[in-house]
Amino acid sequence: MELSDENAVDLGIMIGNADALLSAMKFDSKGLVPVIAQDRVTGVVRMLAWANAEALRATVQNGLATFWSRSRNELWEKGKTSGNSMRVYDVRLDCDGDAILYIVDANGPSCHTNATSCFFRSVTANGLAADDGPAPAAAK
Repeated sequence: MELSDENAVDLGIMIGNADALLSAMKFDSKGLVPVIAQDRVTGVVRMLAWANAEALRATVQNGLATFWSRSRNELWEKGKTSGNSMRVYDVRLDCDGDAILYIVDANGPSCHTNATSCFFRSVTANGLAADDGPAPAAAK
């Protein structure tokens, strides 16, 4: 279901101009671009996934994080089957137009392993150490 501009504003959800976004993007040879999802409140990087033009358009139009599944070769709306959805509040392009940042409110864990962040392993002097992901940014 597509949100109206009025409903999106009421919910604090971004609805953007998909054509402007797509015209500024530099997709790779497979028509994909990397997308980082960052928690709006904590600043924690939740995950990295890939999107094609159709996924970006869906995200901008409905305010839900949508990606392209490289393993299944299909659109993937985060949380559609797991319930661990992401509301997108802002979409940002990097300086080169070849990477995207979704600023999100995540409902539940973001990683398929059930960790809050997909980045739950850190490199230590003794090898890899697992936790629940990067610590939230300190409150100012």
